[in-house]
This record gives sequence, structure tokens and C-alpha cells, in this order.
Amino acid sequence: MQIDIISVVPDLLHSPFSHSIMKRAQTKGLLQVNVINVRDYTPFARAQVDDYPFGGGAGMVMMAEPLVNAIEALQKERSYDEVIYLSPDGETFNQQMANQLSLKNNLIMICGHYKGIDQRVRDHFVTREISIGDYVISGGELAAAVLTDAIGRLIPGVLNDETSALSDSFQDNLLAPPVYTRPENFRGWTVPDVLLSGNHKKIDEWRHEQSLQHTKNRRPDLLEKK
Repeated sequence: MQIDIISVVPDLLHSPFSHSIMKRAQTKGLLQVNVINVRDYTPFARAQVDDYPFGGGAGMVMMAEPLVNAIEALQKERSYDEVIYLSPDGETFNQQMANQLSLKNNLIMICGHYKGIDQRVRDHFVTREISIGDYVISGGELAAAVLTDAIGRLIPGVLNDETSALSDSFQDNLLAPPVYTRPENFRGWTVPDVLLSGNHKKIDEWRHEQSLQHTKNRRPDLLEKK
């Protein structure tokens, strides 16, 4: 999979993809992440990429031409399954969406900044708009990092144990059950006996019951989707 991220501040995205699972995915050749500086595609002086909004008002708007130049340059190199704009008014990102996007081959992500991007880019180039939550952050870079991590870890071969992702929270609309590791007894706090029993059928049943209870207590809205 290739993910190309268009940003006005690309340095914000260097660290998230240079460590841990995302680094491993790229080293294995399973995921390629490219961060494109939109300033490289502007025809305007002083690398300008934003201007005042028509009609007045506070803030600046990312201009159409630099963004369109960047998108079209990428599209000349390969076809893309989605051109995603990270926006507070997009559809809220969830695990099912991550599952779907992990099956794609090539994605473009556009990181908004300032007061957003010229609507004409959204109308004519963006195929999907995604939000990571009902709040506003300074730009789409952190949202792009969240999407890339959530999607990338689902690519077969990225995780050492591919079944691990299947037991993540929100898979099947359930939160994950409690987990424990050594020692068995820490300050008198012990591990549930069933996890030490070696009976995998009972362990699976216990984990499922714990997931249901945990979800009922903390996110009952998820059970309504089942």
C-alpha cells in the first residue's frame, strides 16, 4: 500500500512514521508513506499556499491551485482508490473504516490547515472526507498520522502476530477484554484463574464475556450497532 500525504507543514509527520510498527511496515516493504510539501507545487511568490477568504472573515484558506497541482502530479504516477480530506465535518473515523481502507492499494490524504481548503478542491477532487472526532486541531497532519497508523497495522504481515489485530477494541463493535502478564501475583493482586488454566475454550469464553461487560459499562452505544 502507498499513502501520499499532502501537507503545508510536512515536518510534523516525520516522527510518527519513523518508529515502531509504522517503521517496521515500511522496512518490510508492505507500506510506503510519502509526505508531500504542497509549497513545492505553488506557482505563487514566496511559496504562498493560502489567501484571504472571499466574503471576508477571520483566518486564511488554502488555495486551490497548489493543492490541485500536487494531486494531479501524483495521479499522473499512479491511480488512487481514494483522495481523502481530513476535516472536522467529515464522517467519523472508526475501526470498520480502517478495515475497509486497509484493503486499498493507494491513498492520498490532504491535510487541511488555517480555515480549511478551497471548496472547489473538495467538490472536484476529494472522494472521501474523514474526521477523527468532534473537536478541532491545528491541522490535518495529526489526523493523517492517526489514519495511517490505524490502517497500516492492519496490512497482512505488518504485525508479528496477524491475529492480534482481530482482538483489538472496536473489532466486532466490542471493547477489548482485560489483559495480564507476569508476575501472576503482584502486591497480592492476582491474575484470574481461568487465564492460568490452559483451557483455551474457557479462556475464549471468559474474554468474550469480559468484552461484552466492558463494552456495556463504558460504550453501550456500540452494542446497539451489533
